[in-house]
Parts: sequence; C-alpha cells; structure tokens
Amino acid sequence: MSLPTARCLICLTVIFPVISHASCIPVNEAVQHIGETKCVTGKVVRVDKGADGAHYLSFCKQAKGCPFTAVILPEDLKHIGDVRALQGKSVEVHGDVKEHDGQAEIVVSEPRQLKGEEAKLPPMPKGYDVEQRGHYSAGNSSHPYPTSTSTKRQPATIPVNIPEDPEQ
Repeated sequence: MSLPTARCLICLTVIFPVISHASCIPVNEAVQHIGETKCVTGKVVRVDKGADGAHYLSFCKQAKGCPFTAVILPEDLKHIGDVRALQGKSVEVHGDVKEHDGQAEIVVSEPRQLKGEEAKLPPMPKGYDVEQRGHYSAGNSSHPYPTSTSTKRQPATIPVNIPEDPEQ
C-alpha cells in the first residue's frame, strides 16, 4: 500500500466518526433507532420533574404521545447543570437510544451529551438539594425538637381520710 493511500485511509477513519455523529435525527425518528447510539435533535417544549427527582426533557406538548424523551437522573443533575434552562431551546441529545413504555429515550448522565448553541447550562442553584428529590434546602434551618419536660405519670392517690356525711 502506498503512502498516500495509507494517509487517505487514516483520514477517513478519523473523519468518518465525526461525520456519523454530525448528523442528528429528529425526535419523531428516534423510535426507529432504538438500540443504536444516535444524536437526536429537537426543541425542548417542557422540562418536567418526576416524583423520583428525575428531570424529563419533553419535545412534545403532550408527554404521553411523544416519541422521544431525554431523562436526567437526580444524581446526575449536580454535574450536568440546571436543565430547566433548556425549556424552549433547541438541543442535541447524544447517547444510546433505549425503549421505555413504547417510546424512545436517552438517559443523559454527562454534560457532553447535551449539545447545540443553546445547550449551555448554568450550574444548579446552591440550595438545590438533589438528595431531597428536587426540594430546596438552604442549610440546616430546621427547628430543633423541644426538650422533653414531661414527668412520669403518677397513680391517682385516694384520700386517706374520707369525710363522713353529716346527715347520717
């Protein structure tokens, strides 16, 4: 093999992954690519927070019929950033397309999986406690429990001297 041919092959192997990653599919085609590593692009219509603390990037007005969702688990929010800022913005979500309840989804666990000009995320607010499933806590400001001042219950005392009725 000649030197120019070898260089061309090296260039193609370096460029080909970039080309395959460069083309993103729209959210409505994501279901057709379950089991593949893809880039899915679309406009985030809503950012929903589940009861378990996970955040869901919804690309449709109705979550039920939406063909694709990006999921950010509570433990990943701290290093990914405030995903609530993505609402109304166009983003690219990179990762393994998986099936969940008949829909396609990508679980976002690293900041580099979210791309696009508008995907720059601010850090999570300092008081945002991901361990509390999204509830804010500005520190230990809870009220201390009152100290116990109760005494042991004493049995009722029966009077020793019972006065007699004067009418008897």
